[in-house]
Amino acid sequence: MSATAPYAGPSPIRRPLAAAALLATLISLVFGLLLAGAGPASAHAALTGSDPADGAVVDTAPTEVTLSFSEAIAVGDDSIRVLDPSGKRADTETEPKDLSEGSTVRYGVALHSGLPDGTYTVAWQAISADSHPISGAFTFSIGAPSDTTVALPSQEAGGGPVGVVYDIARYAAYGGFVLLVGGSAFVLVCWRGGATALPMQRLVVRGWLTLTAATLAMLLLRNPYTGSGKFADAFDLAGLQSVLDTKPGAALVSRLLLLGAAALFIAVLFGTYARREDEREKKDLTFGLAVGGGVVATGIAATWAMSEHASTGIQANIAMPVDVLHLLAVAAWLGGLASLLVALYRTPDIGSAAVRRFSAVAFGSVVVLAATGIYQSWRQVGSWSALTGTRYGQLLILKVALIAVLLAVAWFSRRWTGRLTDPAVASEDEAEEEPESESESVSADPERAAQLARQRAALTATKKKRIRDADPQRSGLRRSVLAEAAVAVVLLAVTTMLTSTEPGRTEEEAAGGTPSASAPAAGGPVNLKMPFDTGGQNGKGTVRIDIEPGRTGSNDLHVWIDGSDGKPMDVPELKLALTLESKDIGPLPVVPDRLAEGHWSASAVQIPMAGDWKIDVTVRTSDIDQVTIDKNAKIG
Repeated sequence: MSATAPYAGPSPIRRPLAAAALLATLISLVFGLLLAGAGPASAHAALTGSDPADGAVVDTAPTEVTLSFSEAIAVGDDSIRVLDPSGKRADTETEPKDLSEGSTVRYGVALHSGLPDGTYTVAWQAISADSHPISGAFTFSIGAPSDTTVALPSQEAGGGPVGVVYDIARYAAYGGFVLLVGGSAFVLVCWRGGATALPMQRLVVRGWLTLTAATLAMLLLRNPYTGSGKFADAFDLAGLQSVLDTKPGAALVSRLLLLGAAALFIAVLFGTYARREDEREKKDLTFGLAVGGGVVATGIAATWAMSEHASTGIQANIAMPVDVLHLLAVAAWLGGLASLLVALYRTPDIGSAAVRRFSAVAFGSVVVLAATGIYQSWRQVGSWSALTGTRYGQLLILKVALIAVLLAVAWFSRRWTGRLTDPAVASEDEAEEEPESESESVSADPERAAQLARQRAALTATKKKRIRDADPQRSGLRRSVLAEAAVAVVLLAVTTMLTSTEPGRTEEEAAGGTPSASAPAAGGPVNLKMPFDTGGQNGKGTVRIDIEPGRTGSNDLHVWIDGSDGKPMDVPELKLALTLESKDIGPLPVVPDRLAEGHWSASAVQIPMAGDWKIDVTVRTSDIDQVTIDKNAKIG
């Protein structure tokens, strides 16, 4: 029922053909637009090269090892380790030095002098700009290859028991979001009487509890998940503080705050709203709950969009709101489907009108899913080879196939919906009459009266259930919706897997398989270096700025601050502004997000016109020490 409009009468031949044609058209659009062209890299960073290269044999010992990546990453101490044949550290054990220039992201570590011949192992670990940990290892040799006692790490970053628990929490978070948002929407839009039904209340509350617990677990496990892999580090306050300074940490905290507002929404929905009897008052409260609940649901969905795939790569300013719409549509469809299943199996009162209203809601959700899914697929895949030759592309094919199966099952559900009738309600004269003598004794015994009232209510509910279960149309609908729900669970799991899988564009780019790794178009990246001195203690340093692709439209901006000692330097406040004085445009403010110590970034910085832009940078090193510096750059 999820993918079709409300029933409008039988048409045994034309309707299946129309549904099949619509499904074929949607699938063709998805896969056809995948070939619309490839743009710059998106989402997971990937190792694109190293010096020395993997497996290389060099005549003399290098002074440093450098690694190049497809996009910006966050590194820390021990992010790059070089081990000699005996397993001892061959590097100087300092934090990797940022050697990035223009569009090339490169980090390096210095090596000890006088290294002997043999095979050396380089192990690295970092955090991609879309919040996912990445890692790898390779070897090179000095003089000639030799035996080595170092075993290449078999566990990827984010793996191990901590990774398993973190992934479980991620799956649970998506599931809780679907039940919370979809269940609430089902009650408000499709079946207002469900606000008084205990099974519906339990479904929504359990969704809230699941999402809250999963979010809290992810916040605590974020530090060991991206670092040591040890559960004990979940309660390291310094590590937790470092997590809060990152985009994923801020997103998780924001989600917890929004869940507090969601708790108030649930209390009103199943409390005040459920008890309200005046239709005009209930209508006004419905509107208020719909607006407030929509804002909270959108905010919760945005916590995923602002910290994962949608927040990095091409067209981030478009991708993030599209991702929010996609998540809300998934919740309305699959969460509503779960609510309908609970209502059909656990409550005797849901009628055909509520089922038909959900059919309309589900149809709208599928349309939104198709539109947003096409855009997301183009953005993350971009070519046939990436679609069929990468894990992300293969999971996407599986997702589309599951949607096709779900739509097919939904068509059968719609047929049952068209035949559905409301269950007859047992009339009062069908109820067993009380003996007059017992009625007289009850009036004198309030406790006995309450007991008999409960018995009559139970008897009425049993009769309703018996009549409902005897309806073959309702039984057929329950079986069909149950099959839909089973497919939906698998679909949700595959969707969650996609969010943690390296997109096809990036995977091919790392292997050198697509033209997206070529040089950017006219304009070229802008690289600036500006010294500053705020006049206070430890107030001297250098600001380095990269603007990529350095042309009109959307740009990614990265800022690095180095102290006077050349090491990364954190400051309490950093602001930028862009001004095109020749056209009286600006200043256009830019407030970048902190990625790591001494490293800030801002996505989707809009530069409306080519020209000689003045870039003002304000650096504050203490409560009173601040300076603004500027430099001109040709953009476009």
